[in-house]
Amino acid sequence: MAPEDAESEGAVTNPWLALESGADAAERTGELRRAHERFLSAGAIDGPVRSLVADSWRRSARAVDPDALAPLELTDAELEEYRSAHPLARVLPLFRDLLGGIADDGRHLLAVCDAAGRLLWVEGHRGARARAERMNFVAGARWDESHAGTNAPGVAITVGHPVQIFAAEHFAVPVQPWTCAAAPIHDPHTGRLLGAVDVTGGDNLASPYSLALVQAAARAAEAHLASNHGATLPAPALAPAVTLTALGRDDAVLTEGPRRIRLGPRHSEIVVLLACHPEGLSSDQLSAELYGDRMLNPVTLRAELSRLRHRLGPLLDSRPYRLRVPVRADFQALAEHLAAADADAALRAYRGQLLPGSDAPGVVWQRRLLDDGVRDLLVARRDPALLERWTRAPWGRDDIVAWQALLAALPAGSPARARAARRVRDLDAEYGLPFR
Repeated sequence: MAPEDAESEGAVTNPWLALESGADAAERTGELRRAHERFLSAGAIDGPVRSLVADSWRRSARAVDPDALAPLELTDAELEEYRSAHPLARVLPLFRDLLGGIADDGRHLLAVCDAAGRLLWVEGHRGARARAERMNFVAGARWDESHAGTNAPGVAITVGHPVQIFAAEHFAVPVQPWTCAAAPIHDPHTGRLLGAVDVTGGDNLASPYSLALVQAAARAAEAHLASNHGATLPAPALAPAVTLTALGRDDAVLTEGPRRIRLGPRHSEIVVLLACHPEGLSSDQLSAELYGDRMLNPVTLRAELSRLRHRLGPLLDSRPYRLRVPVRADFQALAEHLAAADADAALRAYRGQLLPGSDAPGVVWQRRLLDDGVRDLLVARRDPALLERWTRAPWGRDDIVAWQALLAALPAGSPARARAARRVRDLDAEYGLPFR
């Protein structure tokens, strides 16, 4: 589910991510606006402008008025005829399943464009769509760099890589209140670029989660197109039929209609990792995700997969190893809430760590990303009620960062603040830290 080269903490080592962990979004927006103004007036680029964005600004400046709106190229019957015949129509139900939760929250949009940057579908809450219409972010509009300037779908189809574009990184001024993440989609048989899938919303989208989600959606689309070569209509089997429960338990549960499969620890790890990689994993890739650098006889992994195939039947495919149908996992729903910065929904979705007993490197990375994401979102929100719910739960009782945030958020003189102060003091003493 995570980008191949994303880092969960520290400085931005992934050039496709817009903000490093802990960066102040408002401060960065101001710096970027000033850099954008200097570029427009003097042609120089300085300040915290990523080289990816700087290159896009230069390309955009040759073709686009920074105050103009993207042109509308297709409307009504012409638009309907064009997009119904487009290959990405086959995977639209899949995008709705994987990203629809973000698009329905009232603050974000799901968009799909073709290889030329024409928006084929823009979906989401009516209010968000109405705001987007003011900048012509509508189906039928042309959003490649040469018509709309720097934006995530336009850059993604230009450079061929998933990318985030944050606030004033957009070249066109009317688009700068928005942040977006997009990933290109290729025909799995020919390698031809088909278009891109995009999530557009507020500053909170500048996180690893949004980039991971669109990348996973693009991979899943390519995997579906690969297994349905020649199909002309969306496959009915795209309807979500399989769910995976893996938060707060070591024995994940896979549910397919009335069929409920309880998996052992190793099979749980394999299914979780395959759910994170809908495009599939080779034997070597899956071995690295499961065992890391440990030397292992390849027969061991093949035996595990053989036993798992016996249990899952046609759900498990090989060459590469992947799940044949879209799987709706509880930890992926949690990641969607984190990408949308919905702290209350994230806290409700969090039922414990992802496979807490697993030491598989791929699972450990996903677990840390989710755990840190929930806690960081709660700390940033500074809502005492949400922080109290977290610190009362088993996984938050010893979370000193959350307790410190709760202490700072509670009113002076309140009994709850006194209790929080005692707990922080106890944890400070336990960890050998000075109480502040």
